[in-house]
Amino acid sequence: MALTEKDVRYVAALAHLELTAEEVRKFLPQLDSILDYVQKMNELDTSHVEPMAQVVTSASENPALRPDVSRKALTPEQATANAPESAAGYFKVPRVIDRER
Repeated sequence: MALTEKDVRYVAALAHLELTAEEVRKFLPQLDSILDYVQKMNELDTSHVEPMAQVVTSASENPALRPDVSRKALTPEQATANAPESAAGYFKVPRVIDRER
């Protein structure tokens, strides 16, 4: 897969990263080799490969898991009662990422 500098800049923008031209040139071959490797992995037939590890215990075998029981939910007013700032039943938080669209 032949990536371009535009592709690297697009991925960087998705990650909210600002890269210099030198960083773009540095990361382009690295990202390209990662995607080539993933493509090779996708070509493998893994339909007959057993999973190596997974969680298979049921809730009765594992006392750390509680049963899934529905219960009365908090109202928006109850949920935000101790919030430093709230409005219209929502938590108000400071803007973290200020970005032009």
